Amino acid sequence: MSAPTISREQAIRNTRAALDRARARRDADRAAGRLAPEVELILRRLERQQREQQLAIPHAA
Repeated sequence: MSAPTISREQAIRNTRAALDRARARRDADRAAGRLAPEVELILRRLERQQREQQLAIPHAA
């Protein structure tokens, strides 16, 4: 017997939905101050790096 399979597109949609839910939980925990201080520092560092990368990429006019 073979198990039912899902399409690649459905798998991507499912993965994105799970990621969106995880991000929403993280954001809610962060807003409520429930993240550990070291996690907050990591998030701030990642956000700073992302901003720097965006500034380094010239935007098309």
